[in-house]
Amino acid sequence: MANPTPDVLDALLEHLLETQYAQLPEETIQRVNQRLLDSVGVGVAGHRADDAAGLIEVAKAWGSGEEATVLGTGIKLPATSAAFVNAALIRSFDFEPVEAEGPAGKQVAAHISGTTVAVVLALAETTGASGEETLAALALGDDLAARLAIAGGFDVYSGQDNTGTLNTLAAAFIASRMLGLTKAQARHATGIAVNQAAGNVAAIFDGANSFKLPMAFAARSGIVAAQLAKAGLESAADPLTGKHGYFQLFGIDAQPELAVQGLGESFHGDCTIKPYASCRAAQPSLQACAELVAEGTVDYKDIECLTVHLSERTLNGFVGARFAAGDTRTVAALFSVHATAAIALIHGTVRPEHLTASALADPELAQMLGRIELVASLPNSQRLTAEITARLRNGEIRHVRVEHPDGNILRTPLEHDQVVEKFSKNLEFSHPELAARKDALLHQLEHLSSARDVSELIATLDPSKNFTPNYQEQLS
Repeated sequence: MANPTPDVLDALLEHLLETQYAQLPEETIQRVNQRLLDSVGVGVAGHRADDAAGLIEVAKAWGSGEEATVLGTGIKLPATSAAFVNAALIRSFDFEPVEAEGPAGKQVAAHISGTTVAVVLALAETTGASGEETLAALALGDDLAARLAIAGGFDVYSGQDNTGTLNTLAAAFIASRMLGLTKAQARHATGIAVNQAAGNVAAIFDGANSFKLPMAFAARSGIVAAQLAKAGLESAADPLTGKHGYFQLFGIDAQPELAVQGLGESFHGDCTIKPYASCRAAQPSLQACAELVAEGTVDYKDIECLTVHLSERTLNGFVGARFAAGDTRTVAALFSVHATAAIALIHGTVRPEHLTASALADPELAQMLGRIELVASLPNSQRLTAEITARLRNGEIRHVRVEHPDGNILRTPLEHDQVVEKFSKNLEFSHPELAARKDALLHQLEHLSSARDVSELIATLDPSKNFTPNYQEQLS
């Protein structure tokens, strides 16, 4: 049977390679700036992950190079290796932008920005791209990736991990534009990317820190795909909608035509800036716990027992397993409703500093975990809804329901000050010397469109470099 949508990739690549910065709506640029700011902040925080130093050493052993920098350091690597490490750092505390929104008002679970920001910064540094071109490449790569996420019909409970499939294509799109590929070459880059796309969520179920690698592999593989295509390597004729193409391999009730709906008229991407360091599926319940103790009328020590009400699908997914007292694995806590609810009750929030091995060994946390039960009592349609019922030691019953957790820019957006505060706290958590440069970094990230290139931003993010603030002069 003939391919019903033979021109999807052609239309997407034309959009990718020919759209100019001046054609992007102001709202799109604002959202891209916000995702960039948030991703850089969580990437710097990622240096506090237990495995960060090891990842960097492995990447250094792959080969030296002066193309791009590991965020928060002065370490220079080939662009492929720098993008790999930076994507892993961004993913480390599951704190990066999430939830792709796209055509037809649909949203789907995704983590696009962790890969695309890593790729665009590495290649901007490598190629000397202007701030405008860097933002345009990021906006368009995010747009195409979000469109494919919606068109592919991804299901987070399918066992796939689209941070390793969808994100590989996203990286290849950005690399194709930034490395100056022709449309024919970009088509081959897409096909070569599909050949490298892979990922499953088994590591998340087991609380293994390799969960972050699909996003990192995607960053590296996408750049490699574009490099190979530019060097003359070819791919299948239609790697998206053709036989054994992306939609056939990774789609679930795929609707390829959605990928081009409103193309060039609306621009999409991750639409949630996370207020908490945890899987998004755990955030309704932990937010309910945070709200319970927020006003000071309930102290966590006064809670005799607490029940978290979830959908059966959520409870049976990777966030539903009980977190064992004494377990100090960051990843196991990140993807646990049980753990993050207990942390939120004690601290009123969940941030990376609450997820280190020493923080997870807190005896108070162990005691709180024993008072929490999870039950499947909500319909499966309520994917991002949770309720908690707490019985206090005085016999009083408290009930909190969260239908839409904070952070979704289309429904429950964070205020700009909250996004900036998150950025600042991430710098302070990992690199206090960079926290002192907060104002300069904010200015550079929020005014990247006027920058000649990204060199000043990268230098300011290097704590080993002497720093003299000049952002105020730039404003005048």
